[in-house]
Amino acid sequence: MHKWLSVLALMIFSPLVWAVSPYVQGDKVAAGDIQAVMGETENKLTKAGFNVIGKYAPVGLPGYGVVVVTDNAMLGTIKSLGGANIVGAAIRIGVKADGSVSYMNPDYWYRAYFRTGFKVAERTVKALQAKLAKALGARGTFGGDVAKTDLSEYQYMFGMESFESDKNLLIEHLTFEDAIKAIQDNLARGTGKTSKVYEVIMPDKKVAVFGVAMNDAKEGEGWWVKAVGADNIAALPYEIYVVGPKVDHLFARYRIALGWPAVGMGQFMRIVEAPYIIQDTLAQAAGGAPAGK
Repeated sequence: MHKWLSVLALMIFSPLVWAVSPYVQGDKVAAGDIQAVMGETENKLTKAGFNVIGKYAPVGLPGYGVVVVTDNAMLGTIKSLGGANIVGAAIRIGVKADGSVSYMNPDYWYRAYFRTGFKVAERTVKALQAKLAKALGARGTFGGDVAKTDLSEYQYMFGMESFESDKNLLIEHLTFEDAIKAIQDNLARGTGKTSKVYEVIMPDKKVAVFGVAMNDAKEGEGWWVKAVGADNIAALPYEIYVVGPKVDHLFARYRIALGWPAVGMGQFMRIVEAPYIIQDTLAQAAGGAPAGK
């Protein structure tokens, strides 16, 4: 009898054991102006050996901010993996004016980003997780649960886009260098009401990633983030990435779902136009015309 009860318990709880959440709740810092909260968080990260490459307060989300850093060991792993794995170069930390701090859970996001390459990167991912916990604290995870084995081929629902969707492509330039210049110039001039949050460029591998703030008061990130939940602020900013002459983004029915896996279909239906609005905005930043529906 005890044997069968043990087997039953294992069947019930094993999915929970193998599930992982997208965010880690860190220790609080002093509440105050969002710039001050970001500054205190930045100091903690710098002292821990991270390289701060960007920060911003998203338009339409008062009291929320994001600090973006890199880690040298993770950059080395990404360089060895190459290609679209460059999307994992930026490590995102979200803050709120009340002093709350959260950050992207490496064990979650890198399983999705690296896919079959995760095994190669796993030691680096674990080291990064420990480094973030030491710097910012680790008071539990939140944001939903996804089975670890599902993240390498993640889809919110069957038939929806995955990491390698053909809808990711924004534009193809003649060369990698042309792509980088177009993005840098467009973000600097605010094309499509965008601006640069960060950039990581590996010219020898011909890969790069840019964090993009979408600053339009009506069509920027504020409206759809409010609809699905601003507590997941460490999902931002959205990124565009370059592999050779091609500029891509992660199509939003994948990227938003990955950042908000616990959100129900009803909430997603409230932002049904967001994927194409994001695609159009990022296409302009990438140097092309709006992608269109």
